[in-house]
Amino acid sequence: MRKNDISLVDIPLALVLLTRLPLPRLSKGSFQRQSQAVWAFPLAGLAVTLPACLAAGCAMTLGLPEGLAAGLFILVQVLLTGAMHEDGLADCADGFWGGFDPARRLEIMKDSQIGSYGVLALIIGIGFRWQALLLLLESGDLWAPLALSLLSRAMMPVLMNGLPNARQSGLSQSVGRPSRRAVILGLGLAVVLSLLLLGFVTFALVAALALASLGVGLLARVKIGGQTGDVLGACQQVSEISGLFILVALSS
Repeated sequence: MRKNDISLVDIPLALVLLTRLPLPRLSKGSFQRQSQAVWAFPLAGLAVTLPACLAAGCAMTLGLPEGLAAGLFILVQVLLTGAMHEDGLADCADGFWGGFDPARRLEIMKDSQIGSYGVLALIIGIGFRWQALLLLLESGDLWAPLALSLLSRAMMPVLMNGLPNARQSGLSQSVGRPSRRAVILGLGLAVVLSLLLLGFVTFALVAALALASLGVGLLARVKIGGQTGDVLGACQQVSEISGLFILVALSS
């Protein structure tokens, strides 16, 4: 099998990498495809956000207010991802602003303890998501966040391809640098599915998420010299929040 071949095993592999869903055990050989499997990252977003949409919809059907439904939406996402993206955002905030040189920043990011910057990043990030989701649910846009879950996870392989690894260990390094073909395929998949969900609003979202991801990537390059798994998680969170802002602005 050539390096750039696409395989259906990439889908469960992407789910293993990006979710905490109960899945059948994959063979050791499957994990040699980690860098090729990034095209399926958007499907991992779909797998954790579709249940969140259903949970929020059921909550509102039962008469719960939109604010509680939005909170339930976030809770389901966090449970199904193991909060790995939120953890990446917090670690980046601690490391980028808690250290004075790349080596110290990477050391802080690897520390399991959370600092003040990380706590603030989580509070602000979840607060933005909660409020934006509340406004979207009030306007009847229950399924719009599905598009963001696809597009934000398609941005992660872009950074993986465009930036060097900042350390020689960790999740991002173990996955490896994906091919340009796999990155483009993932973006194309996310865009096509988003067009089916939202129509031409998708192009505004792609522009916003691309700018947000570029900002995260440039900051990571300056602060630590490249990308890590935490940077990829922060990219997903920042780009998703940026997309939520665009959706709220367009729906108001």
